[in-house]
Amino acid sequence: MSSTWSDTTRTVGGEEEQQQPPHQQQQHQQQEEAAAAAAAVVLPSSRSPVALITAGSAGVGAATARLLARRGYRVVINFSRNTERARKVVGELQQLSRLPAHEIQNEHGNAFLAIRADLGRRDEIGRLVRETVVQMGRLDVLFSNGGWTKFRDMTSIDDNTIEEDWDMSFNINVKSHLWLMQAAKKHLDESEGVFITTASAAGMTPSGSSLAYSVTKAAQIHLVKNLAVMAAPRIRVNSVSPGLLLTEWSDRFSEQAKDAWRQKTKLKRFPTVEDVAEQVLTFAKSRSMTGVNIPIDAGFIN
Repeated sequence: MSSTWSDTTRTVGGEEEQQQPPHQQQQHQQQEEAAAAAAAVVLPSSRSPVALITAGSAGVGAATARLLARRGYRVVINFSRNTERARKVVGELQQLSRLPAHEIQNEHGNAFLAIRADLGRRDEIGRLVRETVVQMGRLDVLFSNGGWTKFRDMTSIDDNTIEEDWDMSFNINVKSHLWLMQAAKKHLDESEGVFITTASAAGMTPSGSSLAYSVTKAAQIHLVKNLAVMAAPRIRVNSVSPGLLLTEWSDRFSEQAKDAWRQKTKLKRFPTVEDVAEQVLTFAKSRSMTGVNIPIDAGFIN
């Protein structure tokens, strides 16, 4: 196997259910909006801040959810397929939370929720944000953690010119973050909140699981810089770029490939999902950082 690498936050949009015809999608969206309006007796807002984490049931997303729960946040995790795994993470968050018991669960709802939504569909992204705000009453942090890749031979241009790969990579690695920011902007404006994305060290130097992945992650980093301008002065927009993380996803690499990556780092170690989560928390807390991309790669790039 090649010694190329990539990060571990993946949610594959569009695989669970087939796309509907345009007129059905429009009808579905109208129904969702009507339902949201009917439910828009928004639940009483707690003073506790709310974080929405996409692709939040595993890897970086789950690690960040756990950290934020321990730090007093109410958390909504998004997932695409594995209901049982998402339910398990929600249970963990309830146990980890330091919020008063009456805030964790009461007659108005729960402080921790899982919402299924396909990040490959713009209408689903809008519904995800609407449901979060209706259930929680506010939105302070949006950690846009979804991503997609398919392994290709990084030494072959022919293996990296599969149009479907490029379409999916742009849809999930670039457009989904833009649609999330658009859907959440008015709510983040109200809370003077923060929008954070998971990019990749592959977007900062030629590397990664495929050319489409590397290029779209670079585009994502530039998108964040532009959104920081558009969202100012009330919303901060930043990104974090992990290196190779030893999660289930990294099992696709041989031990030889993993060791080759580690040897290229200055610290001779792998970053962890907890390292990435700590940087997300820093972005959430800081009032003076925007338009910033931080690599968490143990010195792989430098």
